[in-house]
Amino acid sequence: MGRNSKAYFVGSVSAIGGFLFGYDTGVMSSILEMDYWKEYFHHPGSVGVGVITSLLTAGCFVGSLGAGWLADRFSRKRTIMVACIIFCLGAAIQCGSRNRAMLICGRFIAGLGVGCLSMTVPVFQSEIAPAHIRGRLVSLQQWAITWGLLVAYWIDYGCHFIKSDASWRIPIGIQIVPALILFTSMIFLPFSPRWLVDNDRVDEAHSVLAKLRASGNMSDSEVVEELEEIKEAVRVDRETAVRSYKELLRFPIRRRVILGVVIQILQQLTGINVVMYYASTIFKQSGLSGDNASLLAQGINGVVNMLATIPAILWIDRWGRRKTLMFGSLGCGVSYFIQAVATGATQHKTVDANGDVNLNMPDGPSYLVIVMMYLFVISFAMSWGPIGWIYPSEIFPMRIRSKANSITTASNWLFNFVIGLVAPILIKKITWGLDLIFAIIMFAAIGIIYVFFPETKNRNLEDMEVIFTGSVWAHKDKKRIAEYDNSRQHHLGEKESV
Repeated sequence: MGRNSKAYFVGSVSAIGGFLFGYDTGVMSSILEMDYWKEYFHHPGSVGVGVITSLLTAGCFVGSLGAGWLADRFSRKRTIMVACIIFCLGAAIQCGSRNRAMLICGRFIAGLGVGCLSMTVPVFQSEIAPAHIRGRLVSLQQWAITWGLLVAYWIDYGCHFIKSDASWRIPIGIQIVPALILFTSMIFLPFSPRWLVDNDRVDEAHSVLAKLRASGNMSDSEVVEELEEIKEAVRVDRETAVRSYKELLRFPIRRRVILGVVIQILQQLTGINVVMYYASTIFKQSGLSGDNASLLAQGINGVVNMLATIPAILWIDRWGRRKTLMFGSLGCGVSYFIQAVATGATQHKTVDANGDVNLNMPDGPSYLVIVMMYLFVISFAMSWGPIGWIYPSEIFPMRIRSKANSITTASNWLFNFVIGLVAPILIKKITWGLDLIFAIIMFAAIGIIYVFFPETKNRNLEDMEVIFTGSVWAHKDKKRIAEYDNSRQHHLGEKESV
């Protein structure tokens, strides 16, 4: 880490915000299959489960929209702290729920906090990171999400053996602890240097940059140069300042907003949250009998998800965003297609004595479906998982970064909400047909990324104006960007000679 050790530390601590999202998602996924939870809430049907699950994401949608204004007005740092308090309130209400309405209310309030964190944390990380490790640093958000899922799965598995309502109340209540840790830690972390410059606190920004980049050496040449670049970018941004959300739809910002929204929507259309929310149900459909078996398989799924994110953290700034997304889409699409074929060709329905419909598969195809699910998780974790958060956080100018990211993040949560609401119904109604739909979307995503999304790896945030000013066809704009790079290199060479 060396020179960037402090930036890694700040990025890692703020990534706890991702842990909260992952934990809350994972904890409900397994709780939905717990007998004491089902009995307490009177065995909700597929619609009821969809509402309970998706109300978190409805809150996330509202929270991410509001976070844009909060992050600009009160800073990224304070917004994260406020979100932690809101999340703790929602988690406490869920833990103490006496009826279904109270549970839904708690999930919505917790969602407000998670949505706020999901927008603000990547922006904060991107603004404190040097260009050559920005992808890696923002990837820590996604890795923290996978850790949250992993911890939730195994806590649920352990609590599953408790023979009382504590089996589901304890896992829900535990999530208050990391929220309090994040709140306390943020008190000691710096403000974003770019936010400080934008608020005319240049001396503080200089001090923060020096601590993040050069162990406090304010005379360091790279620190001074980066500060000047930020000041110039802020000056230019103020000349074309966005004062309302309506202006985000005007040229030339409109292109970046559309790309940010599309990449967030496609991240959800991978179907990852169908897998994470309803993995236990899917594993049962694949032939795993008994709650213990499905919960154990889901716990293993969490381990796979966490480990598969590590290569992206280490090498995403070397691989690039475009190629990683295209290969990830191919892996996801192939996994879904094989899963759909295996399920559609071998799955058969039976009706038990209670009139419930059960779906059964032979052992061979059943194991193949489970392996394909794990392969899908690996493909997602190495590509769409981290880059879905990295790309929108780095492509916008300073003056609109929070507003624009609130829109892109809200689009993620909107589709998360819709998918979470309809997925339990579709899983029962069309089973393998849902896999086929996701496969087609993933194959289409390969072409969308190739045609429209420019590469942003190793670029300063202040370089994005050049990258996104030109042809909307990403593969046709390489020559102009190469000329800019040559000109910049020549300019840097002249400065070094002086």
